[in-house]
Amino acid sequence: MLHPSRSRLCGLFLLLLMFAGAVQAKDYGEIERQRIHHVLGQVDSTSEPESPFKVRKLSAAGKVLGYVFQSLDVVNIPAYSGKPINVQVILDPAGVILDAYVLEHHEPILLIGIAEEKLHAFSARYSGIKVNQRVVVGHSSDPNAVTVDAIAGATVTAMVVNEVIMRAAHDVAVSLGLVKGDAGLAVAPARVRDDVYQPADWATLVGNGAVRRLHLTRGQVDASFKGTEAEHVETASGEQVNDTFIDLYVTHLNPPTVGRNLLGETQYRTLMAELKPGEQAIAVMGSGRYSFKGSGYVRGGIFDRVQLRQSGDTISFRDLDFQRLDDVAAADMPDFDEMAIFIIRAAHRFDPGAPWSLELLVRRQTGPVSGTFSSFELGYQLPEPYLERPLPTAEQMAAAEEASRPMWLTLWYQKSVEISVLGAALLVLTAILFFQDSLARRPKLLHWVRRGYLVFTVVFLGGVALAQLSVVNVLTFVHALFEGFRWELFLTDPLIFILWVFTAASILLWGRGVFCGWLCPFGALQELINELARKLKVPQYELPFAVHERLWAIKYIILLVLFGVSLESMATAERLAEVEPFKTAITLKFDRQWWFVAYAAGLLVINLFTRKVYCRYICPLGAALAMPTRLRLFDWLKRRKECGNPCQLCAKECEIQAIHPDGRINANECHYCLDCQMTWHNENKCPPLINKRKKRGKATPADPQRIPVVQVEPTP
Repeated sequence: MLHPSRSRLCGLFLLLLMFAGAVQAKDYGEIERQRIHHVLGQVDSTSEPESPFKVRKLSAAGKVLGYVFQSLDVVNIPAYSGKPINVQVILDPAGVILDAYVLEHHEPILLIGIAEEKLHAFSARYSGIKVNQRVVVGHSSDPNAVTVDAIAGATVTAMVVNEVIMRAAHDVAVSLGLVKGDAGLAVAPARVRDDVYQPADWATLVGNGAVRRLHLTRGQVDASFKGTEAEHVETASGEQVNDTFIDLYVTHLNPPTVGRNLLGETQYRTLMAELKPGEQAIAVMGSGRYSFKGSGYVRGGIFDRVQLRQSGDTISFRDLDFQRLDDVAAADMPDFDEMAIFIIRAAHRFDPGAPWSLELLVRRQTGPVSGTFSSFELGYQLPEPYLERPLPTAEQMAAAEEASRPMWLTLWYQKSVEISVLGAALLVLTAILFFQDSLARRPKLLHWVRRGYLVFTVVFLGGVALAQLSVVNVLTFVHALFEGFRWELFLTDPLIFILWVFTAASILLWGRGVFCGWLCPFGALQELINELARKLKVPQYELPFAVHERLWAIKYIILLVLFGVSLESMATAERLAEVEPFKTAITLKFDRQWWFVAYAAGLLVINLFTRKVYCRYICPLGAALAMPTRLRLFDWLKRRKECGNPCQLCAKECEIQAIHPDGRINANECHYCLDCQMTWHNENKCPPLINKRKKRGKATPADPQRIPVVQVEPTP
């Protein structure tokens, strides 16, 4: 039966679960403006948020300098805390990241511990990286990937920040047409097939997408200048708003079906003969009041009204890239005011199979030498029948497979060695627990096995793997149940996930004691320090059982307070969870502010005189694990009817006072050290066994593997 007070605590805890709430977002206005000014300097205008991603255009003197957005409007990727990290990203018009700045996070390792500057230094490394590049935290087998160093002690958080920045930036860049929609495999560009030819007229080529059209009216152009200095310059009035400003067509001439049908056999062959390997030719044709070539063009200059964009790269055309197009072969073509052929040189590494766009720039004069630009894009994709795409190599396939892995799976690959070591250690612990009776009959062997395992827990789980479970994990799990549970949230730290799975299973079989007594690095550290203190004859003190029993409630109260606070603010609850010294002593190895170090060190000093005081009375994680311990399926710890009445030996020897005076073991407080089981099996120490032996009138033969007869005086 649950103690009445504990029943009420459990009921209150379950009631609070029904009212789990969400953390509200904050206003970052001033921080956003500071970052924009820091990166771009003076910005004349910032547009209203546009598109589903709420992207704002940043302009100065009529020129677009970049785009700014928040990652939370694009992707919702939960971090280690269970809450998403919100990053402000600034892109330039070529799809390059200018700035990435973390606006908000709830990562417990960073809230108090690792300096916030390290997080901002990490995100600053993304400046200058193109959105279609692959960025890997740590090492990658992909030679084309950009690698960045993780945040020391916060690798999982760094991985999440990386995915947030790159996925959000790529999605926004695709929506703006700065890069192609599919980063694809790192394979060679597609090749235009020169063996595919079919007779086709103008209507057919327009119909299958080989020829694309952009038609602008004067009203559409006027609307694009609204809100700028050129809003009222050269505007249309009345019915003029529907007049054609420009009727623009573009096509790719290299495919024979396109080039031969439009240019004729002779002109097509001449053009193809002039092209060098890797060069492509496009035709631009237009009518209307606006010339795509312009009248200000001079020899040696650049065409300032048309340019080509592909995958974030901008291609401008010079006079040497230009050929006049006067004669065409397609009889049903419209009459155009001007036609031109532009050559895309091999140096641009243009991919004929990837989408691209022709950007038309419209300039309006606002002063003697100043003007304002507005741009319009005509998207183009060469039909697939005209293309031959190369198959990726084995290395490219491997790189693509690595790139397509979910973030959590990548982490599991990276920590395969630690996972193997932890898996082997948990198998060993499982064997110890299943064969505990055999080991308990050999107390000297069990003592050394236990000491060795505690050293492994401190050194490997705590020092190397940083696999210290926390009450924050419990709060995160509870909130996730009510706010959209996703396995990816918990799979991002493989060692913590494996430990939680094992702990959950061990609670059902043995109770909370398996984790608290064998797998908690801070608990193991306390136990080893106290054992050393006993060897050095440091005096030990215990509270009267009546006081000790009432102090158990403290950790449950702390747990409920933390959970109640988390309903209002998870960030505040995470800060209050510093009642756990785990981060100071284990994760950060005492490398932090003096008051945290003093608190953790103070608990260890008290532990010299009274074993595991923190675990017994303060630990909210222990309280959280104790609650489901009542559901355990088996009682593995053996007791006799004489235990507690009259025998008090195990109760007096239990170093964390988990055995009641009546002989009952409190599974909610037991740390499963198995000391009582060694006594239970020892015929030379357990009083009921000694009495039975005396009654039989014969001595028990000595066993070289068992300890000699020891007379134990109960401690007062």
